[in-house]
Amino acid sequence: MSGHPRSAGAVPVRWLPDPTVTDTMITEQEIQELVAAATAARTLAYVPYSGYAVGAALRTDDGRIFAGCNVENASYGLTVCAERNAVFQAVAFGERAIQVVAVVTENGVTPCGACRQVLTEFNPQMTVIVADLAGGRRTYTLPDLLPDAFGPEHLQSAGAVPAQKP
Repeated sequence: MSGHPRSAGAVPVRWLPDPTVTDTMITEQEIQELVAAATAARTLAYVPYSGYAVGAALRTDDGRIFAGCNVENASYGLTVCAERNAVFQAVAFGERAIQVVAVVTENGVTPCGACRQVLTEFNPQMTVIVADLAGGRRTYTLPDLLPDAFGPEHLQSAGAVPAQKP
């Protein structure tokens, strides 16, 4: 994609909202912006039980950024992760196509299984950037983290739900 306006210094991001598009480009500056937004969201985490703060920030197909932090609850099963909070915020503002998500933790942990499943719903080829507080960073795709994921196509092929556009 050398003709892409942001191709200088950009890295490919796997994102397939349209089958004719094979990837999108995201610059190092945009990655740093996402990591900074996730880091800022992490400072707002409500973690009185585990003390393990997580921040996430995602970029939608139109370039909007939504951030979230984890929110714990005394009834542990009601805790909501940072990644899902960011996704739910984006959905509440009408967004459906997510390009990339950055997740920041103290030690650079990847999203949990529930978050991987929720992220898959909005882009099964999404790029996931994982960062730690020391500045380390790794990049994955959702298929790397959740191979053979369950998705809407499985319900549709079983006749459980009609096919819908995102």
